[in-house]
Amino acid sequence: MRGTGKKTRKTIILALVSFGIALLLMLSGALDVFELKAYDLFSRNLNPESGDKNIVIVEIDQQSIDALSKQGIRWPWPRQIYAPIIEYLKEADAVFMDMFFLEPSSYGVEDDSILAAAVKKASNVYLAFSLTNNKTHMPKTADKLLERISIKEKIPAGLTYKSINMPLKALMSSIMGGGNVTIPPDADGVYRSVPLVFRAGDYTIPHFVMNYLLQKGIVRIRDGNLYLHGSRIHLLDGKLLLRYYTGDRAFMRIPAINILSSYNAAMESKKPLINRDFFRGKVVFIGPTAAGLYDLKPTAVSAISTGVVIHATTLDNLIKGSFLRPAPPIFTVILMLLLSSLACYFVIRHFSVLINLSFFTGCLVFVMVFYAALFKGGIYLNFIYPATSLVIGFMFAFAYSYATEGRERRFVRRAFSQYMDTRIVNHILSNPEFIKPGGQKRKITVFFTDIAGFTTLAESLPPEQTARILHTILNSFTEIIIGNGGIIDKYIGDAIMAFWGAPLKTGRDEINACRASIQCSNALDEINRSFRKDGLNEINIRIGIHTGEAIVGNLGSDRLFDFTAIGD
Repeated sequence: MRGTGKKTRKTIILALVSFGIALLLMLSGALDVFELKAYDLFSRNLNPESGDKNIVIVEIDQQSIDALSKQGIRWPWPRQIYAPIIEYLKEADAVFMDMFFLEPSSYGVEDDSILAAAVKKASNVYLAFSLTNNKTHMPKTADKLLERISIKEKIPAGLTYKSINMPLKALMSSIMGGGNVTIPPDADGVYRSVPLVFRAGDYTIPHFVMNYLLQKGIVRIRDGNLYLHGSRIHLLDGKLLLRYYTGDRAFMRIPAINILSSYNAAMESKKPLINRDFFRGKVVFIGPTAAGLYDLKPTAVSAISTGVVIHATTLDNLIKGSFLRPAPPIFTVILMLLLSSLACYFVIRHFSVLINLSFFTGCLVFVMVFYAALFKGGIYLNFIYPATSLVIGFMFAFAYSYATEGRERRFVRRAFSQYMDTRIVNHILSNPEFIKPGGQKRKITVFFTDIAGFTTLAESLPPEQTARILHTILNSFTEIIIGNGGIIDKYIGDAIMAFWGAPLKTGRDEINACRASIQCSNALDEINRSFRKDGLNEINIRIGIHTGEAIVGNLGSDRLFDFTAIGD
């Protein structure tokens, strides 16, 4: 019981130290970048391929830019180019224009007026704002629009800015709504999450798509929190964790030139490439995807995604409720403590490198599967720090065991392997209580052998020859006894005492002892033939075997270890 209590104390101390180190790493954020990469890994392998079929991206791609360039219309396009696109999308439930119209058009006032008229007529257009920490002057019309789209309820903002860059005055009075598209990436430059609410000056501004969702009643605000279909939206540091889709084209994409061509065909009563009824009830995003337009934003699943895809994913996740919900931090802390404790508990009790490595691998696989299952189910739980806690616990416990118990085990192996089979040594190492001071009552088979007339023989030969004879016989018989599973108890001059049945009982101990005696007799014949060649007399031996109860174990003193058997 003392040994068990000692191991328990070791386990607790090592587990707490391992947990403490892992916790310090988590609080310092030392491994946060690895957690971000783990998030990406699970996103790429566990997320579905495609998003909502009712979300469409009208992309300003290289094909569209080249097509208009051939018509003499170079980038940046006149704003009136967007007017027929917006008109053609008037059956859509909403049209989000992921581009800025902050300055008057270089093509003149009429260019802006044509776009504003199209936006007003469609009554479904949402424009992008940008937030800034530079103090900017906003016209009074901006205040009117901000009063209309800003959030009046008290709600914590994900990020705070000083001011807002608003669209042109001509456009502000025409749009259905709008919101901020300025979103910061994570520390490594990747966009994995999106703040839904921002603070700018005196206003609380929604994200680009949030204004639409609040207007539709899909998302509501209550008690300072966001709710989706009656359930609270849980954010991580004020940000929505996005579940990106892994397909190359997660959302349907239509080149802007195809919309323009369809509009022109419809005006000429020709069959369009895409019927305008196709967009009825859908949500459409218009935004740049061409590499040269500098809107490339890496995400958890792609290094070459774009801002418009991020906004479309945000809307998709909120409509379907498929975003990731962060687990409370206390869950991560509890898992860290459990894993470090489990690692230390197991390693302290199992010194085998193979067993411990198998256990460690199994635990790591379990953590990955557990995490993957949660991730698949929409729950985000930190992976790296619990895994780190497991690794640190394993390393500390293994290092401690190797430095302390390992030293004892190496001593036991060296000491016992000299006079017993490796299988018995391994059994003792697995059951160290057997060699503690004292003994256990066991039924054993005892084997005795000595050289007949050894005293007379020794007196008639030089000491060197006597030693040679003794070494030859003892060496041969020892190998035979150990090879048959016996334990060499002691050498008594020319005699050998050995036994079977402890600490490892086989059920064939008597048979093994008898087999050893026969093999010793046969070996003696070979030894005597060798002696005769050297002019020495033949040797005779005596063998005795007995089975009965005896006390077996470490029956020596505190200073001198003696693994032996005593009995009648």
